[in-house]
Amino acid sequence: MPPKLPIGLSDFRQVREAGFYYVDKTSLVSEVLELDAQVVLLPRPRRFGKTLNLSMLRYFLERSSEDLSPLFADLAVWRAEAARQHFQRYPVIFLTLKDVKHSSFSDCLEKMTELIAALYRDHEPALSSLPLSSEERERIGRILDGTASEVAYQGALGQLSAYLARAHRERVIMLIDEYDTPIHAGFMGGYYDRAVEFFRNFLSGGLKDNPHLFKGVMTGILRVARENIFSGLNNISVHSLLDREFATAFGFTEAEVEALTGTLGRPDLMEPLRRWYNGYHFGGQVIYNPWSVLNFARSPDTGPQPYWVFTSSEDILRQLVLGRGPEVLEVFEALLKGETVRQRISEHLVLRDVAERPDAVWTLLLFSGYLTARSASLEEGRWYADLSIPNAELRYVFEESITSWAASGLGGGERLAGMLKAMLAGEPEIFEQRLSELVLRTFSYHDTGAGEPERVYQAFVLGMLVLLMPEYEVRSNRESGLGRYDVMVLPRQPGRPGVVLELKEAGGATEEAVERALEAALQQIEAKGYAEELRARGAAPILGYGVVFDGKRVWVRKG
Repeated sequence: MPPKLPIGLSDFRQVREAGFYYVDKTSLVSEVLELDAQVVLLPRPRRFGKTLNLSMLRYFLERSSEDLSPLFADLAVWRAEAARQHFQRYPVIFLTLKDVKHSSFSDCLEKMTELIAALYRDHEPALSSLPLSSEERERIGRILDGTASEVAYQGALGQLSAYLARAHRERVIMLIDEYDTPIHAGFMGGYYDRAVEFFRNFLSGGLKDNPHLFKGVMTGILRVARENIFSGLNNISVHSLLDREFATAFGFTEAEVEALTGTLGRPDLMEPLRRWYNGYHFGGQVIYNPWSVLNFARSPDTGPQPYWVFTSSEDILRQLVLGRGPEVLEVFEALLKGETVRQRISEHLVLRDVAERPDAVWTLLLFSGYLTARSASLEEGRWYADLSIPNAELRYVFEESITSWAASGLGGGERLAGMLKAMLAGEPEIFEQRLSELVLRTFSYHDTGAGEPERVYQAFVLGMLVLLMPEYEVRSNRESGLGRYDVMVLPRQPGRPGVVLELKEAGGATEEAVERALEAALQQIEAKGYAEELRARGAAPILGYGVVFDGKRVWVRKG
């Protein structure tokens, strides 16, 4: 009988007692206990088993009158004598922030008051056993009934640890899941500073210089910069997916996937599994996406599917992608062609500054799971990584994401599709009309008064042409013939249309200025021999367009 697969289950006890298939990650207990640091942060992409791992830590470490050793008897941690000394020894505070993603700070705060009250209720037997002062009982009562002040809720985590340490006469373990979800929500909702202030005080109160804390473990997607959340928190050890420590604690290794296919009696599944779901590199180890592996293993006869769900950073990524210039779009093109690109990566990301940071988009794509680092190195204090799309699933997700972002951000379906169809059909009048509509609809978001307006127009056009991938390659600022063209659309199959676009700023909206710019653009295409690359590709027909802009006005002429 094939094993039951724990898809969507994140409670370790439920997985074990119900007999679901479990990939043994209990060595994480020993790694955490042996770590010198008091607090560890383990950022990983979504759907890589973070919540299940924290649940496992809780069941192993949390003090209980019930003997839970049967849950661990045949697992790696039970063979680790040093780890077993800590079995069911500590009071544990377990908190997940995965659902704290609201559009306003007031809603965020309301959700946090509910979570904190529930946390206190979880430990009511211990709290009621304490000889509390009237002030302490009043403070706890206000937290439970939702009438405490914001400052009181900020200090509630540290205060609860003090109560539990007194009640159990043992220091506390704190497990905090998806700690950065509220920070992302605050960034997108426009209350970033308020969110940072609240969670800085809330987390620091429990984790910083807390004599009642034994160990703290946090998970999330990103490491948010120390000066924002972890100000002054000098007892934290961060182990991102670039580090060798904890490299195999999240996700499935090759051996673990092979063991699963062996248990299923389907070793033939390894080839599609490798092609679609591996390719991540955590600390030098090849890692598979566990969510996708389990979903495929449940229904292998339907074939591989893009099971991976978008990360919670998708809105941030969308803003970054659409707001960047042609350099970023050129890198996307290289990635979609299967190339590896070297980019700077920041492990100290300040979300407020992502729009201005050139490395922000690559950092977010890497740590959110869209890209993987084939290798990474520290050079003069800065991280650089060789990035690529890890597998077929992410290639699909990448193409769908980028094209959908471009479509929604640049006017959407019908206008954009009509413009691209007219461009490929050699219909300059319709091309001009549809492009003009898109410019009027969208250009208010682009600073055409900057020092290089042609680059702004070029980025705008490139963003639209991304929708032609993967049937076409979209290139910019490349050498062809005797010069360097602005934008070229090359068919991947001979016999399809090929397009070269030369963009010019009119320098004024007079008829004479526009005419001069259009003629100059078409003459440049001809004189520089830009069409040579299209001829070599077998494009037919070859279409050359001069595209002239002046503010929100646009003119197109075919050569």
